[in-house]
Amino acid sequence: MPRFFTIFAYTPSHILRKNGINTIDISLFDYLEEFYFLLDQNGKIIACNRYVSDKLGYDRSNLIEIDSVLSPESILQFEHSLIKCTTTKENVSMECRIKDVTGKNILECHALFSFVSEDTILLQLRDVTEFNHIKTNLTRFKYIADHTINPLQITDLTGKMIYVNPAFSAESGFDQNELIGFNPKIFGSGKHSQMHWENMWKTISAGKTWIGDVENKRKNGETFYSQLQITPVSEKDGKIIGYFGIHRDLSDKRNLEKQLIHTQKMESIGTLAAGVAHEVGNPLASISALAQIIQRTTEDEFIKEKLELIKKQITRISKIIRDLVDFSRPSNYELRSTDIGQNLREAIEIVQVGKKAKDISFRFSNTEGFIVPLVSDQIQQVFVNILINSVDAVLEMRENFPDMRGEILAETYIEGSSLIVELSDNGVGIPEDKHAKIFEPFYTTKAVGKGTGLGLWVSYGIVKSFQGDIKVTSKPGRGTSFKISLPLNPIY
Repeated sequence: MPRFFTIFAYTPSHILRKNGINTIDISLFDYLEEFYFLLDQNGKIIACNRYVSDKLGYDRSNLIEIDSVLSPESILQFEHSLIKCTTTKENVSMECRIKDVTGKNILECHALFSFVSEDTILLQLRDVTEFNHIKTNLTRFKYIADHTINPLQITDLTGKMIYVNPAFSAESGFDQNELIGFNPKIFGSGKHSQMHWENMWKTISAGKTWIGDVENKRKNGETFYSQLQITPVSEKDGKIIGYFGIHRDLSDKRNLEKQLIHTQKMESIGTLAAGVAHEVGNPLASISALAQIIQRTTEDEFIKEKLELIKKQITRISKIIRDLVDFSRPSNYELRSTDIGQNLREAIEIVQVGKKAKDISFRFSNTEGFIVPLVSDQIQQVFVNILINSVDAVLEMRENFPDMRGEILAETYIEGSSLIVELSDNGVGIPEDKHAKIFEPFYTTKAVGKGTGLGLWVSYGIVKSFQGDIKVTSKPGRGTSFKISLPLNPIY
């Protein structure tokens, strides 16, 4: 935007000769809404236009020194500009501040000095107070917009983006120059119906604010969710000239909703499990008793072999039922101060004894001296369940890479107000799309018949009962890490 707008064009015919001095008829400027002064080379006022008295309140006949109109901080620079115009005979411009007759109202002005003659300078002062105010506000807005964490965008009436802030670029993955001039559908997910967007356009075109949840795609194809608020940008007369959009990240909200649904799902399954265990347990006990009676009364080896197989399967089902019941009902075990390091060490020793773990290296790093109120047997069962899964994962990896060295790492450390137990392996890993399912009952990544799918489910319930949390990090072929966090000072 130009710093100066117009200046009255005067010609030699407008120049008058008064008392031997070349001057200009100042009345030519009386109907312009700008301040005009005729000055001599010392800054004394020869004449001024009517706007000086109308706007500033001065009596034109009593104005002698231009310094009386200037705000003190502008006087020195003003004098330098006046001298420069007088000596160079060229136009000189500067920014200055002037005051009204009361001295209370200060105006910011753009000044232009025009050489008329050796004795006369024409001074034009354009009031730019409002312009500077708007400019300052725009600078403030841009600073805020550039530094806010919320993605912002401004579009024209057709929806093409004319501004996006750095947060928007960071969230979408697109550079600003990849977005300016394009429609926001460049990162649209295509999941919303045509009616959804038609309703949005109908709302904002009517001058109203539209708010809705949207699903978009980052440049790399990842999905991101946000609550979008679009507000029309209007001029003073209400004419819409564009639209302003602000996004609020919904990722945390979506994750919390998923966790809540998962927790409610687990609670529902736990309630159902108690009833199922009761209904299945009684017939199973009868089947087991009948199998034992037949086994004692027959001499047929084939029948005995099959009955033994039935008993093993009954034992397996009974274990599943016990796990279901243990998860669904509150523990009756007494809380005791438990040395987590010692408890974990014992769990490792239990698993190491097994035949499958003989060629696997176990490493243990412990932060000594942390005692947590827990049920020792239960938390140890969590460790054993996860360690057994780690052993199986390493063995499965070894089927494809026979020469690999199997390793399982167990470590404890403090993180904030929680004690962390991390159990990691270099096994086959778990695909990311299965991470949310591994804590569900009867879900297993093992081959059919090699797992009940209840170990991690039960472990999840135990950890939650101690006000803790358990999370998994894993990638196929790169191992798995379970992170168990237990509060150091739980409130039961």
